[in-house]
Amino acid sequence: MTPQLSPLLPRTMVDPALLNAPPANVLVVDDELSIRRTLALCLQGEGYNVFSAASVKEALDEAGRQYIDLAFVDLRLGGHSGLDLIPELLAANPGVRVILITAYGGIETAVQAIKRGAFDYLPKPFEPEQITMMARRALHTRMEELRMDELDRHGLKADLFSRSPAVQKALALARQAAASDATILIRGETGTGKGILARAIHAWSGRKTGPFAVVSCPSIPTELLESELFGHLQGSFTGAHREQVGRVAQAAGGTLFLDEIGDLPLPLQPKILRFIQDHEYERLGDSTTRKADVRVVAATHIDLKAGVREGRFREDLYYRLNVIEILLPPLRERRDDILPLAQKMLERFAVENNRPVVRFNAEAEDFMQAYRWPGNLRELSNAVEKAVIFSNGPEASWVHQAADLRPRTEEQRIGDAISLEQLEESHIRRVLSVHKSLETSASILGIDVSTLWRKRKKYGIRNGYGLHA
Repeated sequence: MTPQLSPLLPRTMVDPALLNAPPANVLVVDDELSIRRTLALCLQGEGYNVFSAASVKEALDEAGRQYIDLAFVDLRLGGHSGLDLIPELLAANPGVRVILITAYGGIETAVQAIKRGAFDYLPKPFEPEQITMMARRALHTRMEELRMDELDRHGLKADLFSRSPAVQKALALARQAAASDATILIRGETGTGKGILARAIHAWSGRKTGPFAVVSCPSIPTELLESELFGHLQGSFTGAHREQVGRVAQAAGGTLFLDEIGDLPLPLQPKILRFIQDHEYERLGDSTTRKADVRVVAATHIDLKAGVREGRFREDLYYRLNVIEILLPPLRERRDDILPLAQKMLERFAVENNRPVVRFNAEAEDFMQAYRWPGNLRELSNAVEKAVIFSNGPEASWVHQAADLRPRTEEQRIGDAISLEQLEESHIRRVLSVHKSLETSASILGIDVSTLWRKRKKYGIRNGYGLHA
C-alpha cells in the first residue's frame, strides 16, 4: 500500500501554528497497553495525530497507511527488538524521526540505536514533559531538514548559508512570513542577496509550484515599465505591434518580485498600490478590469522613509509594502561567513569552468577577510569566479584581482564620511600593526584583552599584526 503524504509535508517551511495545518503524525510502538495509552494522551495533548502499535507488524502496517513523522519505539517488542524496527521504519518513511524508549540497556544500547538511524534515546521512567519536549525538538529538526531540501531543489541552499545571528534572524522571519500572502519588503545594500531571499520565500510558501516572476524597476525604461507589469493591447502605443499579457498575469498563482522598488516612477505608484490592495489592474489600451492572484515581494537598497519625506515615494504605498520588513546585513558585518561562502562559490565555479582548483591560498584568505566588500555577495562571487578561472593549480590566489580589489588602507580621520564602526576598525588595525603585544594594544585602546579578541574576530583580524592594516 502506498503511504499517504504526511500532514507535515505541505507545511515544510513553517511551524504548524503559522499555517493552521493538520498536526504531525506520531506513531507509538510498545507492547504494553498502559504505556501506549500514556504516551498517546501526552502527545494528543500537544495536538499531534497519534497512532499506536503493539508489535513490529502493526507498526509497519501503520507506516504503510500514512506517512509517519515521528515514532516512539520500545526496545523490547515481544520476541522482537525495537532496534531492528528502526531501519524498517526509515525505509517505509524516509526522514521519520525515531526515538527509542526502554527500561533496559545503557549507553551501548543508545549507540546502537543512533547507528541504526534513531534520532534519540529516552530511558524509562520518564516524565510527560520529557516526551513533549523531545517530540517538539525532533519535529523541529525534521522541518528544518525539509526547508533545506526545498532550498536545495531551487539551488538556493549554499547562497543562504550564514553563521551570522542577524542573517539567521532574517531567514527565520522570512520562513514564518512565507506561510502567509502578506506583502514583504526586503531591505539591504546592493548585492546582499535580496533576490536570493525573495526566491527562498517563494520556495518556502504554498505558492512554490506556481511561477516566480521578476521585474527590475530601474532596468526598464519608465515609459515601458507599466506595460511590462500589466501588459498592453496591440496598437495601444507606438511600437506595440502585438498583445502582451504582462508579468502580473504571468505570475498568477505565484509570486511577483519587484526588485529595487525604490526606483519605481511616481506616476506608476498608485497603480501598484491598487494592485497590491485589490489584485486589480488594466492593460494599457484596455478598459477591462482584470484580477490576478499574486503575492508581492519587493526589495530596495533605498531608504523609502526618506523617499516619502522627500516626495519621491507615496506614503500609502510604503505602508502597504512594509507589512513585513526583512533586513539583510552587508557582508562586512558578517565576516565569519566570508570564507565559508567563498569556498562554496569556489567549488561551484570550479565545476562550471572545469578547473582543478579546490581551495584558496593563505594570501587569498587574508585578503578576503581584510577587504570590506562594498558590492557584498555579488562582488565576492565575481571575484571568486575570476580567481577560479585564472588559477592553474589546486589553490586560488588573488593576483589576478589585485587591480580590482584593494583592501581599504587609506587613513581615516574623525570627521570623514564613515561610520563609527569603520573608524573603530581602522584604529584597532593601526594599533595592532604598531604594537605586537595584545596586552599593550588593549591598554592603548582602553579595553581588556578579551574585548580586543572579540573585536579582532568581528573585524576579521586573524593575527596580532593588523592584517593588511
